[in-house]
Amino acid sequence: MASARRFRNFATVVYPDSENTPDSWLSILQDFKTPILVSPFHDQDLNPTGEPKKPHYHVLIMFEGMKSPDQVKELFDQVGGVGLETVNSLRGYARYLCHLDNPDKHQYFPGDVQQMSGVDYLEIIGLPSDRYELIGEMIDYCQVEYIYSYATLLVYARHNRQDWFRILCDSGTIVIKEFLKSLRWEHEQYMKENGRPNG
Repeated sequence: MASARRFRNFATVVYPDSENTPDSWLSILQDFKTPILVSPFHDQDLNPTGEPKKPHYHVLIMFEGMKSPDQVKELFDQVGGVGLETVNSLRGYARYLCHLDNPDKHQYFPGDVQQMSGVDYLEIIGLPSDRYELIGEMIDYCQVEYIYSYATLLVYARHNRQDWFRILCDSGTIVIKEFLKSLRWEHEQYMKENGRPNG
């Protein structure tokens, strides 16, 4: 008899109010010592009929070696996981944790994804198009909040927006610095001409 097919990445759904879900289910996941991502609490999802779905979490587990579905089901059973799905696209499923590619669904904040055993959520979900969108968000934020200092933006991002902070540290600094320099110059010119702040 042929052995069951084996995979590296699996997902399940956890309903925290289920009698099968122990209160310590997150600690149990931590104890697996395996890279795991836990979605934000999905309490805004709707069925096609418009009725609210039962609030839940999505759990994505990533193994270094191949596992059979039966092996993984034993782990998911310990936390009350409902269903077992093999994950073919790690990035695709990781992005689904926040509905990033499903604009018709409620958008959850990537910063609320729980990361276990060293996994880096932002690195997994990163797409080139996201970089431009995040730079656009920073530009809008600086204009709305009258921020002209790169240092102010960097400190804010470090404490409040890790996705922005990563872009600023990796590749977005030149664009943002040039933008802030130009924005500051425009502000100073407006002040000279009008004697009052712009906006």
